[in-house]
Amino acid sequence: MAMEKTLVLIKPDAFAKKHVGDIIKIYEGQGFDILAMKMLQMDEKIASKHYEEHIGRPYYPGLIEFMTSAPLVAIVLRGEDAIARIRALHGKTKLSEAAEGTIRKMYAESDNHNAVHASDCPENAAREIAIFFNATEIYE
Repeated sequence: MAMEKTLVLIKPDAFAKKHVGDIIKIYEGQGFDILAMKMLQMDEKIASKHYEEHIGRPYYPGLIEFMTSAPLVAIVLRGEDAIARIRALHGKTKLSEAAEGTIRKMYAESDNHNAVHASDCPENAAREIAIFFNATEIYE
């Protein structure tokens, strides 16, 4: 297993319901290192960079509206096989398919308001991290 970095977003729904600490505790409990963390409210420019592969899809306007609606927390995590392990911790995007004990099963409101985001591959992790953090904000 390789050491990997990944971007996690604790989305506006989980932030508003005060689940940030509970979710971070799960990552730390699994041994992940927090390399960077900040609270921000996405604007349309950041959202369009982050979700560029979804531009033009029918759900895109609603996604952008939701992600820019309130603050969120962006985190860079590092750990062994972090990308796959964190995605497994999050659970399936479709709430009805999320396994018991996963972050989405515990904290998501719906398929669209699903509490968390995590990068899906090393290339996207590098791209996404650079959207939210510059090199001086990441502590390795």
